Amino acid sequence: MPVEPLVCAHTNTRVSSVLNRDVKQFGKQHLFDGSEETCWNSDQGTSQWVTLDFPRPVKVSQLHIQFQGGFSSRVCTLEGCRTGEELVKISELYPQDSHAMQISFQVEETVLEKLRITFGSSTDFFGRIVVYHLGVLGERL
Repeated sequence: MPVEPLVCAHTNTRVSSVLNRDVKQFGKQHLFDGSEETCWNSDQGTSQWVTLDFPRPVKVSQLHIQFQGGFSSRVCTLEGCRTGEELVKISELYPQDSHAMQISFQVEETVLEKLRITFGSSTDFFGRIVVYHLGVLGERL
């Protein structure tokens, strides 16, 4: 089966916080809009996260992410589950503190309906995370 983007209009996305609660300028919708000019910018604090609830089961195989240099995460923990189950750890990723698109993250293929990406340790002193692009690829089941 071909690898395809899994986030669609029916994917429910939640984030831990938005900088100054300015959802219009820094909200979660900017994670997937494909624009180089927009981003999701978290507020201060440790352990920021993004949760995706897919409309049907998916098998995630890759994660693409583009941070703003200086506002990236040293470690990303991926957790997933099926509907009605508890989140379980899938893997940990160690991104670079760079503005470049990072596409080399292969994920242990897991069938799930919910995916949580936790940004455990920010390179920013205040714990802010800035993501210009988040791509979740795999197979719809």
